[in-house]
Amino acid sequence: MTPDAIHVQPVSTLECRSCGAGAPVDEHFCPQCSRILALGRHGDYFAFLGLPRKLTIDQTDLERRFRELSRKFHPDYFYNASPTERLASLERSSYLNDAYRAVKNPATRIEHLLAIEGMPPVKSEAGTAKVPPGLLEEVFELNEQLDEIREARESGADAAGLSARLQSARAPIDAKRDAHERQLDALAAQWDAQIESGAAAEARRATLDALRERLLERNYINNLLATIEREVASLGIGNQDSGIGRG
Repeated sequence: MTPDAIHVQPVSTLECRSCGAGAPVDEHFCPQCSRILALGRHGDYFAFLGLPRKLTIDQTDLERRFRELSRKFHPDYFYNASPTERLASLERSSYLNDAYRAVKNPATRIEHLLAIEGMPPVKSEAGTAKVPPGLLEEVFELNEQLDEIREARESGADAAGLSARLQSARAPIDAKRDAHERQLDALAAQWDAQIESGAAAEARRATLDALRERLLERNYINNLLATIEREVASLGIGNQDSGIGRG
């Protein structure tokens, strides 16, 4: 894919199955007969929700849009409608739920943006054994500490002491995650500014590449934190402030 292919939004239309008129793909109801349109091949959650393709979302506005569309698409309103309209209401209601869940969460919002901008999927690499270059030092040190802690546990060391060592081992990983959150926020703001200013495709592509790299590292960091949590759980001591569930 060439840089000029970034951010291309082709114009397409849907055909109303009730009256045969054409409608823009982002319309939910036919402009001619006002009947609900079949979903067709959409793929862009931002456009479906009537939002710009930006990463800073007003959550109150998002909730309002979701509630309004939920009411408009609700199958109860189409109980006596034609089978085509009933099916369309079910399709749009289901798609709306998917769009809302994806756009509401910052990480999945970025993942969706990357997907519709033609970037390789992030999840395809999240479970691989390859360590991101930016995390090599932290992963090496953590693995060394975990090996020592496991050996100490097998030797009958005090569980409370081992738990404290695990919490100490996770401190630099937590710090790395916090740094990544700040980097993602900065890149999101950079992307939004580029959209507003109409920045060149090459600049937008560079931001997308950076977003994807940070997200890959973030996923790997979460896996490291989950590994530490499993070690804590194996000691039989509750961890009251794990922080794993953030974001």
